Amino acid sequence: MTYRQNSLQYKVQIAKKDENMQIYVDFDDCLCETARYFSRLAVEMFGKKVPYEEIIFFELDKTFGLNEEQYEQFMIRGHQPEVLLSYEETPGASSVINELISCGHEVSIITGRPFSAFEPSRRWLDNHGLQKANLYCLNKYGRDSFLKNSEFNLELEDYYKMHFDFAVEDSSRAFRFFDHLPDLRVLVFDRPWNRECEFPNENYTRCFDWENIRSIIKKYTGESI
Repeated sequence: MTYRQNSLQYKVQIAKKDENMQIYVDFDDCLCETARYFSRLAVEMFGKKVPYEEIIFFELDKTFGLNEEQYEQFMIRGHQPEVLLSYEETPGASSVINELISCGHEVSIITGRPFSAFEPSRRWLDNHGLQKANLYCLNKYGRDSFLKNSEFNLELEDYYKMHFDFAVEDSSRAFRFFDHLPDLRVLVFDRPWNRECEFPNENYTRCFDWENIRSIIKKYTGESI
């Protein structure tokens, strides 16, 4: 390797270290254990017993065999403020996110929850030490069916103007929201419902926990986070 090549490589490494990353993080089943709660709720409400490891469909009505009326009741119950506040944190999530923020990176929580869930979602983040993380409600899945006339505080046209370097997501149905970012590195949080999905390209990496996510970002940035 020539001196010039060495110099260029060094400059690229420095640029990476100095660059503040924009990081997208999904809420449910990336930050908190939403599906585990719904597995218990399905038993409580309808006597439907589907263990967490057998939730192989992202669509919960399909997973639990619910009709339209049952699904609406199910989702309304799961989005009650006291329920949203009770979701258990995915191990390591707040610790790693705060490390990233302390390194100067900006973390935005982009959730498909309707805006009616914004306040308890914001409180959940604050209660878990994530006061510095941004929170946006984006209509990812067209879920107005269970909360009539739902509103979202981030429109798709505005979302598509945003730039991200990394994304942490568990739903393959959300992958289409990354098509406008060809250099985005997508860290797919391993869940039973995404284990059979095919990744769109080599920028997608399966991650098994937040320490795995931390290591990948650390390797890319060269930081000791």
